[in-house]
Amino acid sequence: MFAITGANGLLGSHLLRRLSKENIPLVGIKKPDSETNHLQDLTQIEWREADLLDTETLTEALKGATTVIHTAAQVSFNPRQRNKIFEVNEVGTRNVVNACLDLNVNQLIHISSVAAIGRQKGFHHINEDSKWVAGDLNTDYAESKYLGELEVWRAHEEGLNVSIVNPSVILAPPDQTKSSAQLFHYVMKEKLFYTEGHLNFVDVRDVVEIIWQMYGKKVYGERFIANGGHTTFQNLFSQIAMRLKKRPPSINMPSTLLSMLAMAEEIRSRVTGMEPLISRQSTKLARESFYYSNQKAIDKFNFQFKSLEKTLDWCCNPNSDTYTTNI
Repeated sequence: MFAITGANGLLGSHLLRRLSKENIPLVGIKKPDSETNHLQDLTQIEWREADLLDTETLTEALKGATTVIHTAAQVSFNPRQRNKIFEVNEVGTRNVVNACLDLNVNQLIHISSVAAIGRQKGFHHINEDSKWVAGDLNTDYAESKYLGELEVWRAHEEGLNVSIVNPSVILAPPDQTKSSAQLFHYVMKEKLFYTEGHLNFVDVRDVVEIIWQMYGKKVYGERFIANGGHTTFQNLFSQIAMRLKKRPPSINMPSTLLSMLAMAEEIRSRVTGMEPLISRQSTKLARESFYYSNQKAIDKFNFQFKSLEKTLDWCCNPNSDTYTTNI
């Protein structure tokens, strides 16, 4: 039996749809009172409620699972969310790990982030062997995901079969409640400005297939970067705008103005309680250019990542059944 934490989130939802095509009992774990309306057509899913910070309900929710896929996370660059980010991504992962050990789960697949591998000035090409080095280019989110990974590797030392996927920014058809949707909604509102810098991206369907490959090939004790490529923000916005028939952002925002806007956004966030579009942490990354190598996944699984063009074609017109069995 598969149990998936964060099963109604962006990645979890697509993972459920992919795995529902296999003859595998599925348990979707979600936070109490969170919505599953977008998945109500998947009638074979058993839904269980649990909070990652409540060890009792979490252990109960994972009972019977032979494979746990931990997708639940707190994604934010909001400094006001710092405590919540570490609670969910570090402590919550520790609780998942401990529950898997207590229940003798056979395999834990942990969904981390390329941010957890770490970034350093002067090192622009990053792969699975790159080491974490603390520094200004690592956000609170990055540090929390790195600390969560340490809990997973600790479980590996204690005998649990573990594997880790490190996705870059996951692209999927826009949904108001999902993180990467802000990129699409920004273009839909025909905003004027774009920033310099690059974005590493991956199609959500590719992340799902790598997870399936890891399970099928019984890959333990390894991590794999899931990254389809990298592009400039200007190109990304232009490509989305063309498909949505919107005017693309056309004015390059200087870094000094971007920093001022980030401060204003953080103030707006405090007043409204909404997530800021940008923050001082995220603007640091906008000035840098990093590339995360996907060669290990290509070599291990004979994998072919989808191009930006194919991904955006689907994201802007998601009208087909896109999951097929590759194993």
